[in-house]
Formats: sequence, structure tokens, C-alpha cells
Amino acid sequence: MNGMVVRNIHRADAASVEALERLGVATVHEAQGRTGLMRPDMRPVWRGARVCGSAVTALIHPGDNWMIHVAVEVLKPGDVLVVACSSDNADGAFGELLATSLKARGAKGVVLEVGCRDAREIGAMRFPVWSRAISAKGTVKASIGSVNVPVVCAGVQVVPGDAVVADDDGVVVVPRADAARVAQAGAEREKKEAASRAKLEEGVLGLDLYGMRQALAEKGLTYVDGPLDWGPRASRGS
Repeated sequence: MNGMVVRNIHRADAASVEALERLGVATVHEAQGRTGLMRPDMRPVWRGARVCGSAVTALIHPGDNWMIHVAVEVLKPGDVLVVACSSDNADGAFGELLATSLKARGAKGVVLEVGCRDAREIGAMRFPVWSRAISAKGTVKASIGSVNVPVVCAGVQVVPGDAVVADDDGVVVVPRADAARVAQAGAEREKKEAASRAKLEEGVLGLDLYGMRQALAEKGLTYVDGPLDWGPRASRGS
């Protein structure tokens, strides 16, 4: 599929996207069975952003950002651009000028399996970007990749139109067909967590709230009333 640009894609429904964005990465990841989470080196360039949008994908090659420019043309307002690379690379393929272009087109944010540069300027713009590295090393425009084809980004398959949720905890991908179901499961999980939070604020121990004591005992955990005499300690440097 190298050299292909798909102009039109099916996108996740707007209501599900809005719900997933409100829930955030940790809750969504748990709600869909602890799947879809990108590698933990995918970090926000600046902290505090939370976005969800339909994925527009770009497959680029090491040291080359040409296809990111191509992808900008097919982005719609509310999309999240997901950039995968054909081989391991951390060059700064995305910077302030591309961020300016995507922001003008209405993109929610960018997820980069490569590096980002102009971190200070992008932070000042408050344009959400997640990347595997910050690198001042620039790129060229010489190699043809593809736009809006299935890719693997940071260990997760992303199909154009999938819902991409990103915040300070990382990036999680929800298949488009599952977006409504996962949003509902996340809302139910959130209600349970609210009830648990209220109990914990009252001082109830997690050991009792979650019924852990019997399982711990079955695993062999024992409690010993102390204090115990552990004998003389070896002096430092001995």
C-alpha cells in the first residue's frame, strides 16, 4: 500500500468520541479490557491536554516527513493525526510550522512514533502533541509513504477512523466499531470508581473495600505483632 492516499474514511461517531475524551486514557484502557495502549515512551510534549478524535494515519520513512504534509490535506476538524514510521527512528519530523498548519485545519492533536522539535513553541501554542522523543534533528522530503492506511504505531494497530484518546497517561486506541460500547463501559466504571472514592475518603481501607484479605491469606500472607529484634546492622562501608 506504499504510495496510497485515501481521501475519505469512516469516522467514529461524535457522541462516542466526546464521551471517550471525557473519560481519559486510563479509564478507557481498562474499559476495553486493558488493550490498545501504546508504548509508555509516547509522551505529551506539554502536560495537561486531553483529546479524542478519529485517526487519520500517515506512514512515513526514517528521517522524512513528506507524508505528514500530505496528510494535512485530508484531515477534517476533530481528527487526530497518527504518524507511524516504517523503521525505528526518533528524528524531529514534526515542529512548530506543521503544528500551525494542523491547528488551522481543526485537528485535535498529533501522535508521533518519531520525534518532535520546537517543543517550547508548540507548548506556547497549546497544540496537543504526543511523541516518542524530543529531537532537534530535522528531516527531508524525499520518500513516498501512505496516508489513511492501517498502520502499527508504538505497538498498536491503528485503522483510519479509530478513536484515539490521549492525555498525560499516554495514548490508547479504540477500534471505531467498539467506540460506543467502550464509552458505555467506561461510564459504568467511572460510577463504580466514584462510589469507591467516597469510601476511601471516609478512611475505609482498600483491603476491605475490595475484599482482598481472604485472597492474601490464601496466598500465605501473615501478620506478626512486633516489634521484632532483627539483630545488629552492618555498618555502612563495611
